[in-house]
Amino acid sequence: MAGEPLAADAPVLVFGHGAGAGVNHPWMIRIVADLATRGIRVVTFNFPYMEAGRHVPDPPRVLEAAFEAAWKAAAGGGRMFAGGKSMGGRIASQVAARQGFDPAPAGLVFFGYPLHPPGKPGQRRDRHLPQIAAPMLFLQGTRDPFGSPDEMRALTASLSTATLEIIDGGDHSLVAPKRQDSGSLARAIDLASAWILSRT
Repeated sequence: MAGEPLAADAPVLVFGHGAGAGVNHPWMIRIVADLATRGIRVVTFNFPYMEAGRHVPDPPRVLEAAFEAAWKAAAGGGRMFAGGKSMGGRIASQVAARQGFDPAPAGLVFFGYPLHPPGKPGQRRDRHLPQIAAPMLFLQGTRDPFGSPDEMRALTASLSTATLEIIDGGDHSLVAPKRQDSGSLARAIDLASAWILSRT
């Protein structure tokens, strides 16, 4: 990792990948590098199915156990935050909802929360969210088929610890089309880092 080494007490973000790509995907690599330049240590890991080269995600309990293991391995530095891209963020939220993180997270950060499958708004994945006591930051693109801005505004309005940031033009990866991209992912990273640092 280029640049100045991070302080021993730098905040730590344990960050799960999305369903379709693991820690070596360029998007994940950028998240790690860009947050490091802002003073945040990002710990990534592959869920077991990805490590084994399979395409279908493991059952929820297996995914949650993998996130818990990564959390325990990362403990011991600065204040700890959990989160992820899409599925990775959802799994972090499920662990947090049943108080499976030790120590408890200082906050959760979701890059593109998968509120429901595309085109299936009735199949929501939010029943557990009110059980989370930690502050939550939702970063959602205006073109995200997994959760529209209106759906996310209604959701976060119902959660006392939630903050929502809408990324103009962003898709499920918070990336805008090249013809109109004005640094949408960079803005999401800036917002995430400022939110984390304000809680350390």
